[in-house]
Amino acid sequence: MPRSLALAIILAFTATTASADPLTVALKTGAGASAGKATLTEAPKGVLLKVEATGLTPGWHGLHFHAKADCSKADFTSAGAHTHGADKGVHGLLNAAANETGDLPNLYVGADGTGKAEMFTSLTTLKALQDADGSALVIHAAPDDHQAQPIGGAGARIACGEIK
Repeated sequence: MPRSLALAIILAFTATTASADPLTVALKTGAGASAGKATLTEAPKGVLLKVEATGLTPGWHGLHFHAKADCSKADFTSAGAHTHGADKGVHGLLNAAANETGDLPNLYVGADGTGKAEMFTSLTTLKALQDADGSALVIHAAPDDHQAQPIGGAGARIACGEIK
């Protein structure tokens, strides 16, 4: 094989397999303490999300993308509602009426207060999450049932990270 053809094949392979640089988001509690981190990576058809949570109560916790990169209030209401995309969607991954772009699977936290998860969402893109006012990744106190409106019964917001 000619050297120039081999180089062209390598460059083409590299261009199609390279992914965007991941974005790391610090998670914090309402008191301002560290609650871990999340890493978001743009994928060809969505976002790959890795969460490493610390200092949380054991059990399942709802996890959502919220509309604003604003974790300034201790209750994180400054982050707004879930992201919706072009049309306001109906909440819930198990809801036949559709999904919001902020819908994500639950996060499980072990007895030691730590939780790790890797998940993929095709409901949004990193570019959409990094719009003019950004977005937030919010961890809730209770699990999301993926059906009830408006937040699946996930309860209070206990950790937040700004996506800018």
